Amino acid sequence: MTVRQAIRDVTERIAARSSETRRDYLSRLDAARDKGVHRTALSCGNLAHGFAACSPAEKAALAGDKALNLGIVTSYNDMLSAHQPYWSYPDLIKAAAREIGATAQVAGGVPAMCDGVTQGQPGMDLSLFSRDVIAMATAIALSHNMFDAAVYLGICDKIVPGLMIGALAFGHLPAVFVPAGPMPSGLPNDEKARVRQLYMEGKIGRAELLEAESKSYHSPGTCTFYGTANSNQMLMEIMGLHLPGASFVNPGTPLRDALTREATRRALSLTSQGNNYTPIGHVIDEKAIVNGLVGLHATGGSTNHTLHIIAIAAAAGIQVTWDDMSDLSDATPLLARVYPNGVADVNHFHAAGGMGYLIRELLEGGYLHEDVRTVWGTGLSGYTVEAKLLEDKLSFEAAPAESALPKVLTSVAAPFQQTGGLKLLTGNLGRSVIKVSAVKPEHRVIEAPARVFHGQEGLQAAFKAGELTGDMIAVVRFSGPRALGMPELHKLTPALGVLQDRGFKVALLTDGRMSGASGKVPAAIHMTPEAVDGGPISKIRDGDMIRLDADAGTLTFLGDEKEFLARTPALEDLRPQHFGMGRELFATFRSLVGVADRGASVFG
Repeated sequence: MTVRQAIRDVTERIAARSSETRRDYLSRLDAARDKGVHRTALSCGNLAHGFAACSPAEKAALAGDKALNLGIVTSYNDMLSAHQPYWSYPDLIKAAAREIGATAQVAGGVPAMCDGVTQGQPGMDLSLFSRDVIAMATAIALSHNMFDAAVYLGICDKIVPGLMIGALAFGHLPAVFVPAGPMPSGLPNDEKARVRQLYMEGKIGRAELLEAESKSYHSPGTCTFYGTANSNQMLMEIMGLHLPGASFVNPGTPLRDALTREATRRALSLTSQGNNYTPIGHVIDEKAIVNGLVGLHATGGSTNHTLHIIAIAAAAGIQVTWDDMSDLSDATPLLARVYPNGVADVNHFHAAGGMGYLIRELLEGGYLHEDVRTVWGTGLSGYTVEAKLLEDKLSFEAAPAESALPKVLTSVAAPFQQTGGLKLLTGNLGRSVIKVSAVKPEHRVIEAPARVFHGQEGLQAAFKAGELTGDMIAVVRFSGPRALGMPELHKLTPALGVLQDRGFKVALLTDGRMSGASGKVPAAIHMTPEAVDGGPISKIRDGDMIRLDADAGTLTFLGDEKEFLARTPALEDLRPQHFGMGRELFATFRSLVGVADRGASVFG
């Protein structure tokens, strides 16, 4: 299959830019592979500790050097709906491993926090940093050197990127990512958004709001809108780390369990003891990263991945920039309309044809690299299928020729728009990104006076006081990685949506994040340099005229630029927000974290 020139150009420049760092990474991978997993090289005390809790048969197997041992790294907890289904996975995995003469052990757990619970709360300041904590916890889990391969149980916002970074640090080990799936559809997402806006306007009370939210988030599984959690699952499949068709099968179903058992068998088939050695460090290369970005753009995926994919790629020695992402967005058509980019949810997307249909359309259109390595043992064309259970046997059938819901999932021949869902913004205010797929064309160009707030609480207070009565670009600053840990500001969405519905021209400009559910109000986010570093955002004053042009990809202060740049940056005492809810423990992270357009990572 021929890949379009624009896609090839970006891939080739990433490879050229990354040639030295990628070579160094692969050299380290090869060295680790050559050392192998030699459990008999462990001292008797080491090994006894490693299998003390195992059965006699498992101890006998692990005492030798031939039996395969699969590590399980899990994000299970039973408070969060997305991760609760994982409670039963270790037993399923261990049983599947025993059937082929292997063993499996839970190597370790990683934390899993929910941005949905912490939106607008102090705990949100830990959210982005949790990604790198998860990466480190993954490394600790695998550091015992007891494993020939690993499976990773994670699904939500920072969990999958953190697991990926940790797994790539052990790039010589095969890795299969195992999803848990979305909860069944509940209250429609557009109705949920309507109720939230009514609450912000004071037209309904807390009881009515809680009832709507509870009908939307109602059972085990991921939230059904297309935010970061479900973008994660799309990425793992299109990058070849899931089984085909695995991403959006509901929890607690026979098909879900069958896919988990098969994932176990696949992971154990990819070890260095066999003839199909496929370590994760070879699966994730420049082409796989580009495939992931194309998938993100084609589906209108989460803005959080403008941070996460950079950090994941760096863990594999690959250097990706926002410019790469923007150029790929310009070259990729939008094929999915899933809330907040439409009214449907991911269950509708899956029913319409799902990942198999999407991948086939993008492959045939020349937007994806087919010649990649995958855990399925094929190129990416092996993923143009859907998983089914036929007489209790897992099978894979060709994805449907046509979308069952063309208003949700469409073809390359009839895209929803010719370009992707994300855009880079540049100008005299710095660099930022914007999600345009959910923003109507008439709202993509905003020229309005600034209204400046030092944090999201100020904007919410001004809205409730009835002070926001005209066109504005709301500037919410001192929310960047070094300031607070880059919290999501999704709690601002209902208020800004109300103002837009009242006929005002409204946009958001911030050095913080918005949710993967970024919606209809244009939001220039991840502003770099951030305010705490004296970036231009720190010099904006109330009344300054600003132009946000998402079509042209520009964000500009309109006025005397020389006078603007000569201004003294605003200052803010953030110390009160560095304590409480565990935030004091992350002072080192705030001091070490990199800038947003380098992935906002504490690693290098």
